[in-house]
Amino acid sequence: MFKRMSQRQGSEGRAQGSESPRLAPFSKGVSAKPTGVCFSREGAKARRKMRPLPFKGGAGVGKGFPGLLPATLRSRLKAARNDAALLRGFAASREKDAFRQRGIALIIVLWTTVLLTVIAAGFAFSMRNEALATQNAVSAAAARWIANGAVERTVYELATPRLALEDAWQPDGRTHTWQEGEARIEVKAVDEGAYIDLNTGSDMLLKGLFVRTGGLDEIAATNLVDSVVNWRTEGDVKRIGGAKEADYRKAGLPYGPANAPFEAVEEFGMVLGVTPELYGRLSPFLTVNSRQSSVNPRTAPREVLLAFLNVTEEMVDEYLARRQEALANRQPLPPFPGGGGGRAPAWRIEATVTMEDGTQFTRKAVIRRTGNPKRPFVALLWGEA
Repeated sequence: MFKRMSQRQGSEGRAQGSESPRLAPFSKGVSAKPTGVCFSREGAKARRKMRPLPFKGGAGVGKGFPGLLPATLRSRLKAARNDAALLRGFAASREKDAFRQRGIALIIVLWTTVLLTVIAAGFAFSMRNEALATQNAVSAAAARWIANGAVERTVYELATPRLALEDAWQPDGRTHTWQEGEARIEVKAVDEGAYIDLNTGSDMLLKGLFVRTGGLDEIAATNLVDSVVNWRTEGDVKRIGGAKEADYRKAGLPYGPANAPFEAVEEFGMVLGVTPELYGRLSPFLTVNSRQSSVNPRTAPREVLLAFLNVTEEMVDEYLARRQEALANRQPLPPFPGGGGGRAPAWRIEATVTMEDGTQFTRKAVIRRTGNPKRPFVALLWGEA
């Protein structure tokens, strides 16, 4: 019966000229493989395992799938579910990859933000430092020029005679203060004759300064005086305790005495026997601009007054008290018991300018009167503290 049914279905199919894509012929050597439908690899394997079964009155034929058994339908449904699971897994994998990429992008953005913040902070700090440096430079330049102007005003005040004694400026060391815009100015002028001249000062004054202020004994002080004299005088004649070219070479120094007057107080530090400590103690009371053998006691500091060998510390302190009282009351100054000289035609001026932001500048100058109307003053020293 099965054979006759198969032959009849085959003849009907050939009469129609084509086979049904959904109903495969049940004949030997021909597999029941529908055409036009694509499934997964598992579905293909399941279809290859299909075997023709006896046909019993159409029993077991799936509805809507003529010629297919329920087992075949289940295999195809399982393959479809597998395909759907693969698609869902692929979609989930793509979603995870996208999430990872978003996380990496967020990290990159955060690090980029941190880097830009650091760069901006460094730039702001650098600009702040540059602005402060510029401000300090401008303030220092302003203080320098104000100090220069203060020195010039001091020279004018000292050289201009006044009818009222209280309005006249004197080179007595008193401090004059005034305000110039944002700058506070302090100026004091001292007669250059208040200091001992290295070129013209007497041996007794130099020795007294070396002993009482320098702390040397009598012999060392005498030898140092001889070395100072040998430095400022020409020729190779050497004093008993002095030093000439051979003595400097013997001491291992690469230079010798200048055999000429001192041009600056700093040269005193090169004299044989003068140590840096000794120079620091003595240099504030020495000069090369007074051109006097003695000093002016009316303006001399205590250390210079003590250089007079015929006075004591008590005598000097008493004189300084009476001198200060006379200056405060605008009275004539008392005479110094040790003697002394008069004023020198030069002034040592010190002008200190303090700006509102704390910048400070001090100008030190030594101005000498020439007596020439075309050039009444000349600067012997122009420096800064």
